Amino acid sequence: MSFPRVLRLIALTLLVSVAVPAQAETVLRVFIGGAAQRPDLFRALADRYEASHPGVRIEIGSGAATSELQRKYLSVLLNAHDPSFDALMLDIVHPYQFATAGWIAPLDPYFGEERQTLLADGLPIYRQTNLIKGKLYTLPAVTDAMFMYYRKDLLAQHGIAPPQTWDELANAAQTILKQENNPALQGLSVQGAPIEGTVCSFLLPYWSQGKDILDSNGKLALDKPAALRSLQLWKGLIDKNVIRRHVAEVKTGDTVNTFKAGNAIFAINWGFAWGAFQNDTDSRVKGKVGVIRIPAVQGGEHATCLGGWQWALSNYSRNKAQTADFLRFLASPESVRFITLQGALLPPYLPLYDDAEVQAVIP
Repeated sequence: MSFPRVLRLIALTLLVSVAVPAQAETVLRVFIGGAAQRPDLFRALADRYEASHPGVRIEIGSGAATSELQRKYLSVLLNAHDPSFDALMLDIVHPYQFATAGWIAPLDPYFGEERQTLLADGLPIYRQTNLIKGKLYTLPAVTDAMFMYYRKDLLAQHGIAPPQTWDELANAAQTILKQENNPALQGLSVQGAPIEGTVCSFLLPYWSQGKDILDSNGKLALDKPAALRSLQLWKGLIDKNVIRRHVAEVKTGDTVNTFKAGNAIFAINWGFAWGAFQNDTDSRVKGKVGVIRIPAVQGGEHATCLGGWQWALSNYSRNKAQTADFLRFLASPESVRFITLQGALLPPYLPLYDDAEVQAVIP
């Protein structure tokens, strides 16, 4: 081959290379709270999305163990119009604040009429929280609620039925503590530290009295006598040594670890704790855990505190349409079912509660 012909081939190759540039990669960054929100499982879903969407790469950022710390962290970023994250996982109590501050964008332009389908099968509470002033701002990720966990083995050993009232719980705990005579064992572990979960702890016996904290117009309507009875109930359990006196330092994770170590007869915690009790390698109570509704006050009704996590689109994302498509994928029943089965996290869609596999994983 002649030298000029070689030069022409090289020039042609360079021309083709310049004329057909490589497709630019779209990087989406998603914030997913702490370990309890299972960023590892959402990473698996992100891998699936990437496989079916060439040119899109998902990066997951996580941090801050509590909902309060996550809110503070994201508030600082978004108040500065920081585009670091395209999508956010928010505690159910935070979307209204983020929407009214202009930090998250409405999803209506990307979903249109489809939003009704997305909301139709959801738990009723999410039909309220996902819509803010008539606009769709968030999509459900996972649900959470408070339950009473108990040691099935200890109750069976001492011939005690799972308690349905707070008085029954106090009597059961005192009986077992006396007979076990184990200084490491406590009756009931519950959150009392200055965190959001402690507000829920206070409200459990308050709601059980048939009271609410808001009137029909959304204004504060706290029933003071009922609130006082709620506080007295908790103080009474402390005085009876059913709850340890250091309860004002106990956070959500502390209760999980205490019960998981076999050092509590009863524990009030969120739904995600079931997976930790049954699946964590350091759990000493696997197969020994029962779960029931939160006890009621005498003559009252059972009540619990519903929580959960929502997907939101950052108003400062530079890839809003692509991020909205990824959120559609994450909020799909198929993705939610995967998270439910793999992480024992409660689903936000009602039909999944009739799924036999789901019931087997989360009784």
